[in-house]
Amino acid sequence: MLKLVRAPNLLIAQHWMNILATAGVPCELHNRYLSGAMGEIPAEQCAPEIWLTDERDEKLARRLIDEATQGPPAGAPSWRCAQCGETLEAQFTVCWNCGRDRDVRDLLDE
Repeated sequence: MLKLVRAPNLLIAQHWMNILATAGVPCELHNRYLSGAMGEIPAEQCAPEIWLTDERDEKLARRLIDEATQGPPAGAPSWRCAQCGETLEAQFTVCWNCGRDRDVRDLLDE
């Protein structure tokens, strides 16, 4: 297992977990309930953490979380829908023409 990131709060951590789960990246949320111990133990040790089950998913997981927090980088290339062939801009995650989701594994090729 690999600690991927420490989230600022439980809401953000769960959002990132949902993004990773949708992409098929297995992970676990640690320190979910430690906020109640804040003050008894240092605050930075109470923050929720996302841990990857498979270390090979690190590059994709970091990319997904970066895009979730900052959006696609300026000048990111367009992508082509595998189902209908429509070309879409980088910020779109679903094809407007046929409704197919973008395959997140394509992000690794960019």
